[in-house]
Amino acid sequence: MFNGIKKSAMALTAVMAATLPFAANAADPEAGKQKATTVCAACHGATGKAPIPIYPNLAGQNEAYLVSSMKAYRNKERTGGQAVVMQGQAAALSDEDIANLAAYYSKQTP
Repeated sequence: MFNGIKKSAMALTAVMAATLPFAANAADPEAGKQKATTVCAACHGATGKAPIPIYPNLAGQNEAYLVSSMKAYRNKERTGGQAVVMQGQAAALSDEDIANLAAYYSKQTP
């Protein structure tokens, strides 16, 4: 019985440790804004409102969704459409860059 409890506690500790860096290192929307001007603005607009209809608006999008999406592009887990373009853009982004970009765009008015 104690072995099962010990395994459960170890699993919970691992999950908490994996999510702690994201929560402990608050994203910086201002740094995201700066990064967006050089990485994202041409297609998604400076404030996340795409000037070209084939590109999605990012303004007001859910922060966790943006993080998940950018990481999936970076890891080449998302395909289709303009994925090749996004994979290239996301390849150069660190986890911190992604968090900052997501924080910035999520705070913009849709």
